[in-house]
Amino acid sequence: MTSATGPTLGPTVGLRLPPALFHDAKALREFLRYVDATPLERVCVGDHVTFREGIGFDGLQLATAAAVLTERVAIETAVYLLPLRHPVPVARQIGSLATLAPGRFIFGVGVGGEDRSEMLACGVDPSTRGRRLDESLSIVRELLDGKAVSRAEGLFELDRVRVLPAPTTRVPFLVGGRSEAALRRAGRLGDGWLAVWVSPRRFAEGCAEVQRHADDVGREVERWEHGMHVWCGFGPDRPAARAELAAQMESLYGIGFERFERYCPHGSPEEVADAIRPYLDVGCTSVNLIATAPSAREAADGAVRVRALLRGEA
Repeated sequence: MTSATGPTLGPTVGLRLPPALFHDAKALREFLRYVDATPLERVCVGDHVTFREGIGFDGLQLATAAAVLTERVAIETAVYLLPLRHPVPVARQIGSLATLAPGRFIFGVGVGGEDRSEMLACGVDPSTRGRRLDESLSIVRELLDGKAVSRAEGLFELDRVRVLPAPTTRVPFLVGGRSEAALRRAGRLGDGWLAVWVSPRRFAEGCAEVQRHADDVGREVERWEHGMHVWCGFGPDRPAARAELAAQMESLYGIGFERFERYCPHGSPEEVADAIRPYLDVGCTSVNLIATAPSAREAADGAVRVRALLRGEA
């Protein structure tokens, strides 16, 4: 992904904000200022309303806070659960955010659904989430382009709705997921694919599928922004890094770490970089690290080191 400060010669690297900072404004402010002073290109925020036993944090609110508290880095939702919301107020939120941080916001979206009860709590039929995302992405894009949007059929009925002023800089849309539906959505509606928990071979195949779906509808994309979302762990040694990473992932997903481990590098930054490097050879242009470490600052330092290694700057 091109950074907020211009084109780069290698993969760009982002760091997802540690959830421990979401309820501490002072710590969040200090951490974002620290990251803004590093070479990292992005900070990323997740999104949930009431996941599993009520866990949640609003992705666009966090993205807005991050945009205001930084000056250089791009801000990416990775990923925002758009099917849980109505697309018109979301377009308004994005338009406001893009005005605060022109050229620095990237809208990464996902279908969600890992927790069926989260969908139901938001009044959404889980079986409609893919259709809701497709329709919503189309509506949000048109609104952000300044168009008057009408829909007589589908899940949303709109009559010449506009959201102005439109952002002066186009907001990129990245589509997260591993399914065929996600790849189709990226090809038809997105500017790139954000993969997670896939092998390098599957990543290459997915990029080709995205292009095929774009060709099917006659879309021409000058430069795809295909990236990887990578859970990883840093620590004083490999067992310690694994233990912290496993604890956080199992707590969040309620699934044994062994289900994820082959996709989740841990240990030193060198070990993490070595695991990511094969993806760069098959078209990955950006990497978002969901990094665990003894402290948030150590996670950031590990990400900075991984970036340098991947770009040959170490």
